[in-house]
Amino acid sequence: MHSGEQAGKAEALRRLHQGPRILVLPNVWDVASARVVVAAGFEALATSSAGVAFALGYPDGERITREEMADAVRRIVERVPVPVTADMEAGYGRTPEAAAETARAVIDAGAVGMNLEDAPRDEEGTLLDAALQADRVRAAREAGEAAGVPLVVNARTDVFLRQIGAPETRLAHAVRRLNQYRAAGAGSLFAPGVTDAATIAALVREVEGPLNILAGAGCPPVKELEEMGVRRLSVGSGAMRATLGLVRRIADELRGPGTYTALLDGAIPFAEVNRLLGG
Repeated sequence: MHSGEQAGKAEALRRLHQGPRILVLPNVWDVASARVVVAAGFEALATSSAGVAFALGYPDGERITREEMADAVRRIVERVPVPVTADMEAGYGRTPEAAAETARAVIDAGAVGMNLEDAPRDEEGTLLDAALQADRVRAAREAGEAAGVPLVVNARTDVFLRQIGAPETRLAHAVRRLNQYRAAGAGSLFAPGVTDAATIAALVREVEGPLNILAGAGCPPVKELEEMGVRRLSVGSGAMRATLGLVRRIADELRGPGTYTALLDGAIPFAEVNRLLGG
């Protein structure tokens, strides 16, 4: 991809975070899922790191290498016309230099945004030091600037997801972290693990940048989130896991009654998939 075209897509992705419409991202994991989502009319795509890992036979948690993840992103980017932001987990290393290297891999793959988590691999109940994470966000942004691509870093805190600290302290803790990441240059701020409307509304008020929420059980519907001021909604690995759930239902039905209801209901016709992937 020409650097000017990539920079334009990065700016387009950044504008999609500015409202008033919410940016909804049904996270994808391969070219086929990406083409289906684009055909449905979505203006940008996000990958799911867990979805990509699962599809390639790995568990989540940076068991897949940076190179394999970037290769999966590249294959998607090459087959869709819209901006793509890549979930790169915790950046494949704790240092700012590692975050910068990951950002360069994202840009080389043709993507124009990246997720960067503050939760280290295999350390449940802990987060990276907030100042270190801010330095990592800054390093990723600077790597994009050096490449001529204004990379949109979606800085994620796992305060809620990992249930860090007493429940009554988590909102203030998450706000402090997200605002620190925003000051370091994050284009959007991600707080997965929050689904209740009151906490989401408080985050919208107190976080000083576009807020990303993860869809899940109990989460308000898209229109309500938009009216609350949420600027980005992701589904994470949800769509991929839902697909695996369908595969399991098909398998159970074939092993049980031997009928084909799950196999046939809602399936995209063969010819349509062929057309979808033929362009």
